[in-house]
Amino acid sequence: MTKADKVTFVIDTLKRIYPQIPIPLDHKDPYTLLIAVLMSAQSTDVKVNQITPLLFEIADNPFDMIKLSVEEIREIIKPVGLSPMKAKGIHGLSHILIDKYNGRVPESIEALEELPAVGHKTASVVVSQAFNIPAFPVDTHIHRLMYRWNLTNGKNVVQTEKDAKRLFPKDVWNELHLQIIWYGRQYSPARGWDLNKDIITATIGRKSVIDEWYKNRK
Repeated sequence: MTKADKVTFVIDTLKRIYPQIPIPLDHKDPYTLLIAVLMSAQSTDVKVNQITPLLFEIADNPFDMIKLSVEEIREIIKPVGLSPMKAKGIHGLSHILIDKYNGRVPESIEALEELPAVGHKTASVVVSQAFNIPAFPVDTHIHRLMYRWNLTNGKNVVQTEKDAKRLFPKDVWNELHLQIIWYGRQYSPARGWDLNKDIITATIGRKSVIDEWYKNRK
């Protein structure tokens, strides 16, 4: 199977499994999505979705958020982990959004990356899911699966994103990155992975990865 055939197989299979793609983080607008994605770093979407309603009940926009102190924000979001850094980032970026963008979230990755505590992945998620601008945010699931599927060398997430953008058509990026995340969680997890349930890896997977799976079963 050529690389082009593999790409087509991945797109078609994921479209069949996930015709409708839920967005993992609960939000109602670009600002609440930005805060939720920022909070999800080294945490789980489930945990973030438990905590954001508590925060957004008090402050779901930058104008209300800056009325809280960093310490008050930290106390609310403490269960998601890294709360000192995240609280400082939320407070700081809310000030910048008001001062520089009239309280609105900018629609470019470059502008978003200039905000405190906002990295490339967070910025990519926001432009993709809030503004429907093509982007390919790479999380641990996508990084793992792109390697398992022999579509990247697995060197780092920067390389994985470059390879994903090179291989997959731009018009499917926004849906595809979410489909891969859901597939990784359900069929190709890091732990407890069962190749027999993972049709994509079983069909196009890297030989060394498949061989290792069979070896570990013995």
